Amino acid sequence: MTTAADQSTASPQPETADALALSHVEISYRVRRQDQRVVRDVSFHVSRGESFGLVGESGCGKSTIALAIVRYLARNGRVSDGTIAIDGRDVLSLGKSDLRHLRARDVSMVYQEPGRALNPSILVGRQVAEVYEIAGVARKQALERAEEMLGKVRISDPAGVMGRYPHQLSGGMLQRVVIAMALASEPSLLILDEPTTALDATVEAEVLDLVRGLRSEFDTSLLFISHNLAVIAQMCDRVGVLYAGELVEEGPAQEVFNSPRHPYTVGLLRSIPSRQAHTGDHARSTLATIPGALPAPGSVLEGCIFADRCGLADDRCRTEAPPMYEIGGGRGSRCHYHERAQSVPSGATAEVAAAQPTARTQTTEPLIRVRSASKTFHMSGQTVRGLFGVDLDIRPGETVGLVGESGSGKTTLARVLMGIIPPDPGAELQLDGHALAPLAKSRQAADQKALQIVFQNPDSALNRRHSVRKLISRSLTKLGGYAGDQIKARLLSLIESVRLAERYLPMRPSQLSGGLKQRVAIARAFAGDPRIVVCDEPTSALDVSVQAAILNLLTDLQQRKQVAYLFISHDLGVVRYLADRIVVLYLGRVMEIGPADQVFAGPHHPYTEALLSAVPTLDDSERLRIRLEGDIPSASDPPSGCPFQTRCPRKIGEICETTEPELIEERAGHGIRCHIPLAELGRLQAIDGRSAVDARDPVT
Repeated sequence: MTTAADQSTASPQPETADALALSHVEISYRVRRQDQRVVRDVSFHVSRGESFGLVGESGCGKSTIALAIVRYLARNGRVSDGTIAIDGRDVLSLGKSDLRHLRARDVSMVYQEPGRALNPSILVGRQVAEVYEIAGVARKQALERAEEMLGKVRISDPAGVMGRYPHQLSGGMLQRVVIAMALASEPSLLILDEPTTALDATVEAEVLDLVRGLRSEFDTSLLFISHNLAVIAQMCDRVGVLYAGELVEEGPAQEVFNSPRHPYTVGLLRSIPSRQAHTGDHARSTLATIPGALPAPGSVLEGCIFADRCGLADDRCRTEAPPMYEIGGGRGSRCHYHERAQSVPSGATAEVAAAQPTARTQTTEPLIRVRSASKTFHMSGQTVRGLFGVDLDIRPGETVGLVGESGSGKTTLARVLMGIIPPDPGAELQLDGHALAPLAKSRQAADQKALQIVFQNPDSALNRRHSVRKLISRSLTKLGGYAGDQIKARLLSLIESVRLAERYLPMRPSQLSGGLKQRVAIARAFAGDPRIVVCDEPTSALDVSVQAAILNLLTDLQQRKQVAYLFISHDLGVVRYLADRIVVLYLGRVMEIGPADQVFAGPHHPYTEALLSAVPTLDDSERLRIRLEGDIPSASDPPSGCPFQTRCPRKIGEICETTEPELIEERAGHGIRCHIPLAELGRLQAIDGRSAVDARDPVT
C-alpha cells in the first residue's frame, strides 16, 4: 500500500524545490549518557508560497522540529536521521558560513514571546536596522529601511517607535517589531512559533491579518506552529498533526478539521469549548478530554504510539505500528482504522449541573460587593487611571468573566480585590456584608483564606526549589490551619480533587507538564477552602486538551464547594463556556455587564461587538470582522467623552466626543455604556450580520 510519507522522500530539483522539505527526520537528545528519541520519522513539505500548520499538545515536538530546521537545537540535541532541505539545500550539511547566510537571508523565525527576542537595552530602531546592516546596507540607509519596514507592519508612528526601548511598547507592538525584523531580509521561509498565544483577540486578529498580507507581498512560505486550532484553520493551507514526535495526520486544513481521520485529531477538536453561551437554565456539558498522558520522552513503544489513549485501539494497534495511510486528496492518517476515527468514544460524557444565576440573583446576597472602585497610579510624573468607578457583585457559586484588551484594567481590578494594591479612597470592598481592608496584610485571617488566586503562569507562581508536597502542605498549614497527621490526610484528599496522582508529590515543578503545574497551583489555591478564586488567564498557555481538563476541574470544584470565580481571559470561547455573567472593561471602565447569554447573543456594546468579531473560528468563511483603528489609548491621557470614541466604528457624532455615556440597564441585569439605545444597536448589528456569533460546534 502506498503511504503519504513515501511521497515526501524524493529529492527535490533546485529549480522546483519546496521552500521546506523534511524527509524521515528523527531527533534525539542525549540525557544521562543515553539517547532519547523525541521526534520519530517525520516527513512533510511546504511548497513555495504555501502556509503549513503544525499542531499538537505541548511536548509533541513542534518547537523541536522548528529549532532543528534552523539548527538551533540545544547542545545535547541532534538530528539522528533523515534530511532537512530549505530551497533544495541540505541544511544539515551546511558549514558555519553557509549556515549564517541561510539564517540571515533565507529563513526567519518569530517566537512566542517577542520580549525575549529583543535586547532590552537597545533602541528598537537599531535592532531592526541591524538586520539590514548584516546584509551589507550602510547604516543611514539601514535606518531608513527599518522605519519603512515598521510602517509596513502597520505601526502607526514608525519614527517614534524607532526611538523607543522594547519595554515601552505593548505586546502587539512588540510582535509587529519582531515580524518586521523577520521579514526585513525577505526570507523564502518564515517560521512562526506560537506568535499570538499571549495576545488579545483584537491584537491577535491584527497580527494574523498582517502576516497574511506580508506573506502575499513577499511571496514567503510559512511554517505556523500553534495550539490554537482556529488560528491554524484561518492561516494555513495544509496542516500536520503531531503526537509524541510522530506525524499522525496531514492534509488540507479545512478538510482535516471538518473531517478528521485520526482519533487524536478528533480528541483535540472535541476539547474545544462549545461556542454556545452558557445560561443558567441548562446544564453545562463537561468538555471532552483525551484520557491519559503523552508517553515519556525516549519511550520505546510497540505498535501505535497513541494506542494507550485511544478508544478504538485493539491488539493490532498495540503490536503493529500503523504506516501513514494515503487517504486521497493529499491526506494521510497514521491509523489502522482511520475510516472510523470520528466514532471514537468521547473522553468525557457526563454533565456538570450548572449554577442558576437568575434564581441566585433574586435569592442570594452577594459574596463580594465592589462599589466605586477606582485606582490611580503615579508614574514618572504622569497620573494613570487604571480603574474608574467600577461596581461589581459576585454571588456564591457564580462565575463572572472579565474580558477586555491589555491595558483595560482586568488585572488591576483583580489585584485590588485580592488586596495586592489598595483602591483609591472612597471605594467599598465587602465580603459577606463586612468591609474588606484595602490591603491583604491588614485583612483578617478568615478573609485571606476566603480569597485566593490562580495565576496565568504557574512557573512564576510555584517555587521551583520545593516539591509538590511542600508547596501544597505549606498552604494547608498557613491557610487551612492543619497540623500533624491532618496535613497528610487533607493533602491526599486535595490532590485527588484536582485529579493529581500521588506519584507527583515528590516532584518539583520543573518535572511537571504545564497542565500538571496548573493543577498544583489550583490545589494550593483550594488548600484553605476559599470562597472566591480569581483565575487570571489560567489556561491561555495550555493546549486545548489540557485546557479542557482544567476547565472541567474548575467546574467540578465549583459545583461541589459552591466557590465563586472571577475568571479573567482574552479567550472569549473559554469565557463563553464557563461564565454566568460577563463584565467588559475598556480603559478601566465597565462598558458592558450582563448575563453571558445576553452579552454574547447581542445586541451588545460596539466594543464587545469588535471583540467577538475578532475571535478566530474553525470556519471563518462567512464571518465579518470589525477592525479597530489604532491601539487602546493611554490611560494617562484618555479621550474626552466616551472612552471608546476614538476607535468606535459606530460613533454617531459630537456627543460621543464631549459626553461620557452612563451605564444604563435597558434589560434587567444587562447594562451598556453607550449613547446609542439598545434597540438601535440591535438593528444596526442585525443589518451588518454581526450580532450573532455562529454557535455551531466542531466535531461532536
